[in-house]
Amino acid sequence: MRKYYIDNIRWATVLLVLVYHVFYLFNGVGVLGGAGGFSKIQYQDAVLYFVYPWFMVLLFLIAGISSRYALEHRSHKQFIKDRTVKLLVPSTLGLFVFQWMVGYFNIKLGGAWDMIPAFIRYPVMAISGVGPLWFIQMLWVFSLLLVVIRKIDSEDKFYMLCGKCNFFVILFLFLPLWGASQILNMPVATTYRFGIYFVAFLIGYFIFSHDRIQDKVQRIHLPMLMIAVGMGIAYTAFYFGRNYADGSCLKSIFTNAYLWMAILAILGCGKTWFNKTSKFAAYMTKSSFGIYIVHYLVVLSTCYFLKFYTALPLYAIYLIAILSVLIISPALYELLKRIPILRYMVLGIQTEKIKEQ
Repeated sequence: MRKYYIDNIRWATVLLVLVYHVFYLFNGVGVLGGAGGFSKIQYQDAVLYFVYPWFMVLLFLIAGISSRYALEHRSHKQFIKDRTVKLLVPSTLGLFVFQWMVGYFNIKLGGAWDMIPAFIRYPVMAISGVGPLWFIQMLWVFSLLLVVIRKIDSEDKFYMLCGKCNFFVILFLFLPLWGASQILNMPVATTYRFGIYFVAFLIGYFIFSHDRIQDKVQRIHLPMLMIAVGMGIAYTAFYFGRNYADGSCLKSIFTNAYLWMAILAILGCGKTWFNKTSKFAAYMTKSSFGIYIVHYLVVLSTCYFLKFYTALPLYAIYLIAILSVLIISPALYELLKRIPILRYMVLGIQTEKIKEQ
């Protein structure tokens, strides 16, 4: 039986990423890559502190769960083939077909446009257009590593052992995440946090793909929700004003404890209240990945225009930017998936699968 709440958490988190990027681009706390803030103190930046520690860790954990389910019906060869088309093609070929436009705005915001010779601007724009596609690049790498791990654990002994985790083990899984957050972090491209994201992916695959583990988390959903909200408020208050993407924040044990309580709360509440579907949920389940791929061009261009070419009130700027990314991104996805070459190179959708979309 399909676990609709897993699908719903995934697409809801993708929508959260869309909204997050509006606040990120206007952040006033020194996180690089944005258009800049409007004042020294921006209380709306609290949104960034509240969600940033956990939302990408959650997506990697969900990806690990989904990988387990996918491999129950696919060979290793088919799994890698599917992941290569879906993940590697959009994050490599797609850079030169579509994401170079993201690179254009990134370079403009960074003030480096005039420093780049005209004859190499296009490849530089393409490389600079990775944006949020770092997520799917890392997923592809993790998928390859997972196949190697499965060959080592060919009889699923470790997988079955992980299914026996009790409440104590589940609650304290933030400790390996905390340890992993200390290692394999890219020095400049700080989103490439290989350590913590790979451990989250493996926790999803080996532990949270078990029904009994999901049931255990569901039974503590209300306490976890209260703890997560309380810790989120405390975390935001404690770190507010500091660069929330800096290692001093992300590597702290408090950060990792908070993100884990938030993830447990979301999984438990999701299974309790959102294990159902609808036409909208079914559409988002199939489309959220493509919307994720195209959204950054929409949010980046919109925020760039609003910041530098309008004098609108602050609330209007945020409202227009949020509505634009939530409305235009799905529309752009629907347009691109109807153009065969773009459907494949930008979205990673094979021709024979278009009817499923």
